[in-house]
Formats: sequence, structure tokens, C-alpha cells
Amino acid sequence: MTTSPRRRWTREETLIVFNLYCRIPFKDSNKAHPDVQYIARLIGRTPDSVNMKIGNFGSLDPELKKRGIRGLNNRSRLDESVWNEFHGNWQEFIDESERLIAERERALDIPTQSFESVQQKEGRDKKAERKVRENQPFFRKAILSAYENRCCVTGIDIEALLIASHIKPWAESDSTEKLNPQNGLCLNALHDRAFDRGLISITDDYTIVVSQQVRKSSSDALRRMLLRFEGRRIELPTRFSPRIDLLSWHRERVFRN
Repeated sequence: MTTSPRRRWTREETLIVFNLYCRIPFKDSNKAHPDVQYIARLIGRTPDSVNMKIGNFGSLDPELKKRGIRGLNNRSRLDESVWNEFHGNWQEFIDESERLIAERERALDIPTQSFESVQQKEGRDKKAERKVRENQPFFRKAILSAYENRCCVTGIDIEALLIASHIKPWAESDSTEKLNPQNGLCLNALHDRAFDRGLISITDDYTIVVSQQVRKSSSDALRRMLLRFEGRRIELPTRFSPRIDLLSWHRERVFRN
């Protein structure tokens, strides 16, 4: 009895799984994960093969290597090509991979489940009645999964209270920075606002600094909620560590010191 040859992975399939790799915590990936099963259905692969592809990407991730996590060692040249191509161009990667996911959903006539795929997302400010930041669902999912759904300052792990904060604000970022997960932090709503308004910032060694304005506040509650974290190191993500140059930009341009 002859067996059919193994079907090679296409670039489109690999892009779609890389999108998934960015969206779920690496430690949570397994063949029973609903997102793994959903993507497997979209691309006509088994959940086990999709999970193995995620493991291949994990072997390329320097942040995982720092933690002693190796991933799988059977990655292909295509895996490496996709990884290298899009780490410098998040805008193009998200545009293309989200489009491919939406096309597969339409072709199979199935409703979007855990993925927020919308046709022709551009990641740019689109003028309608108001400006809409497109592709933000991907950015949020990538940030929260990288920080394992925990605020990097307080450890709060209630997703409804968490925000994917831009280090360099959207309006100030160029096309290579707007959707780059390394331009993001996972913060709770209060500390997101404090960071956005320059009341706190983060040093190049990932230590929290607090503005003098907070010290001068007459609010004991404010001082307790912000000053207590001064000098502490943020919890670093499992991948997409904040870029040092963007943290420096925030301290120089936003931080009120």
C-alpha cells in the first residue's frame, strides 16, 4: 500500500499560523486550544500540525531562548523566511495575514470565532465619522498574550482591566512602529493613563520611575497607587520585549520630571 506524499506548507498557511503564534501565549499552545483548532480548520491541517508549526516559530524566538525555552528544532527555511521578513515590517505582515484569514473564512462560509478578521484592514487612521485605528485587535491580542494577560507593573490579571498601551503614541509612531508589539506594554487602566500622561515611565533597564508631580499630589491614594512601584522592575513579556529606544523616547518626550 502506497502512502500519499506529505503536503508541503505554503507561504500563506505559514503566515496564518505566524499570526496565531503572535496571538496566544506560547505556553498555552496545544492541539486542544480552540484557536489552534480554528486555524487548523481554516487551512486544512490537523491541530497537531498547527501546534508543531507554532513550536517551530518558538525555536526562532530570542525571548523564549533567554528563558531556556527551545521550541521545536524541525523548522523549515520557509519558517525562517517568514520570521525574518515580517519582524521588520509588522504593518505588511498584519495586513497580509489578516486578509488571508478573512479570505479563508469567506471561502469556507464559517463565522469568525476568536479572530477579529475584517477585510482590508490597513492599520492606518481611516477617515469616516471619526478616525478608526484598524488592526488594533491584533496589537492588543499580541501584547496581552506576550505578557500572559498580566499588567507588567501590578500583576493584575483581569483582562477587562488590561490595556495594550503604546510606548510611543500612535499619532507619533511611524508605519514600522504603530503595530509593532515591541512598542507595547500591558498595563491596567490606571497605570496606562499614568504612563500616557507622563506620570510614570520606564528606564532602559525596565525600572519604573515616578514623576515629581505625583510626589507633590495631596492625594494619598494616588501616591500609594503609583509611588509604591517606583524602583521596581516591570515583569518582562515572554516575547516582544519593549524596545529601549522607544522607552527612551517616552522618558524624553512624555515623562513629567
